[in-house]
Amino acid sequence: MERIEVQVLASDPISEAGVASQLRPRPEVRVLGAGEHTRAQVAVIVVDAVDADALRILHASQRGGVSRTVLVAGQLDDGDLVTAVEAGVLGLVRRGEATPDRLVKVIRSAAAGEGSVPPDLLGRLLDQVGKLQRQVLGPRGLTFTGLATREIAVLRLVADGLDTCEIARELSYSERTVKNVLHDITSRLQLRNRSHAVAYALREGLI
Repeated sequence: MERIEVQVLASDPISEAGVASQLRPRPEVRVLGAGEHTRAQVAVIVVDAVDADALRILHASQRGGVSRTVLVAGQLDDGDLVTAVEAGVLGLVRRGEATPDRLVKVIRSAAAGEGSVPPDLLGRLLDQVGKLQRQVLGPRGLTFTGLATREIAVLRLVADGLDTCEIARELSYSERTVKNVLHDITSRLQLRNRSHAVAYALREGLI
């Protein structure tokens, strides 16, 4: 098994040394020395809170070439989750839950480009997303996909093989409306034609 090369950074030297010492014995990872940071595949950043200091360390790591980051924080709430995700963090771990096994699992996920979030935060985030869709976007005919509900409906019928006239009849639109919807989709998403639009929607899981 190829070891994941990890850079450990912290807001204080004791935290940095503590996390590094937890990870060094693990065969899945290799903790890099101070002069090896350019080789890091994943940065593990240890902070007390997701604040300006944490973001400064995170951005310095990213500027150094490490794009995949795991953040270990003393406290994490819903707002911290949003701030961290916006800053490009892939994995989030509360310091009290940062056992060697947990850290290695999150580091491996980050190295593979996959996110990892404490289950309670993820549950609340999904609940908020659902409320936003139902209460704000839904009444306006919008979705998180970036496509309006009628655009998705048209694409589904195109995927089913219906032509413009049949789609118009099925959705009680004029043929001009259907053509305008398809034109808007292909222009906005820079797609070549209807087939390309359907392929895009399928690939992104939109239909």
